[in-house]
Amino acid sequence: MNLPAVDPRTCIVRNTAAKKGRTRSVAPGTTAARHLHYGRIILAAGDPAVRVDPGTHETGLVCLKGRGTVVVGSQRFEMTPYDSLYIPRGSVFDVSPGSEGCDFAELSAHVDNLYPLQFVSFADVQKDSGLHFRTGGPSAGREINLLLAKNVQAGRIVAGVTFSEPGHWTSWPPHEHSEMLEEAYLYVAMPAPAFGVQLVYTNASEPELATIVHEGDVVLMPRGYHPNVAAPGCSIGFLWMMAAEREAVDRQFGVVNVQPEFAAMKSGLEAGQAKK
Repeated sequence: MNLPAVDPRTCIVRNTAAKKGRTRSVAPGTTAARHLHYGRIILAAGDPAVRVDPGTHETGLVCLKGRGTVVVGSQRFEMTPYDSLYIPRGSVFDVSPGSEGCDFAELSAHVDNLYPLQFVSFADVQKDSGLHFRTGGPSAGREINLLLAKNVQAGRIVAGVTFSEPGHWTSWPPHEHSEMLEEAYLYVAMPAPAFGVQLVYTNASEPELATIVHEGDVVLMPRGYHPNVAAPGCSIGFLWMMAAEREAVDRQFGVVNVQPEFAAMKSGLEAGQAKK
C-alpha cells in the first residue's frame, strides 16, 4: 500500500475552530488524508440552522461544546458535550443551536453501503466499562471514551475522546495501524495556556513530525507511531477520528502494532476491542 508521507505541510492544520458556521479542514487531496474528512459546525444562539447533504458520505457528529439539535428526516436529537450521532450516507440533516450555542465536530468518509442512524449518549458511554476505561502506567495515565466504535454499525469512521492525567503521555506505548486505519487528532478541552507535544514518526531516531499543539489544532497520522505528551500541570485532550482503509473489514479499534522497542508492554487499548 502506498501511504502518504508524514509531512508537516499536509499533516498539521491549526486553529480549526476559528470561524463560525460550517467549515472544512481535513479532506483527501488537501491534506494527508486518504478517506477522512473533518470540519466544524459552530453556531451562536439564534443563528439559523445549517443543512448538510452528505451525499455518499457516512457522517459522525460529536458535540464538543454547548447544546444543539440535529434533525435527520423525522427524527430529532438533542445533543450536549460528547454526545455523538452516526448519520447514514444519503441522509440530509439540519443542525440548530441551543440557547448556549453549539460546536460540533463533523467527520465523514465515503462508503458504498448503508448503515443505520444511531445516537450515542455520552452518559451511557461512561457507564459502560467496554467504552469508558482508564489505562496507562505511572506516567501515561489517561481516560478513554469510545463514541463511535464497536457500539455502532458503520463502514469506515471510528471516533472517541481521550483525556490525559496532567503532564502524562498518551497513545503509549507508541503504536501504529496505518495499513488498516488512518487517524487524526483534534485537540479539545485544553484552555490556554495548556498545550501538548505531538510526535508522528516512522523512525524514532529522527521523527518526521514533532510539534506543539493547542486546542483546535489537528494533526493527521497517515502512517507511523503517534504518541503525545501534555505540558506539566496540563491535560492533553483529543478527539481521535479514524477512517478504515477497507470498508467494514478494517474498522477495528485497538488492533495495533506496538513499536518494537516497547513490544513487551500491552497497548492499553484491550478493553475497547470488540469481542470475537
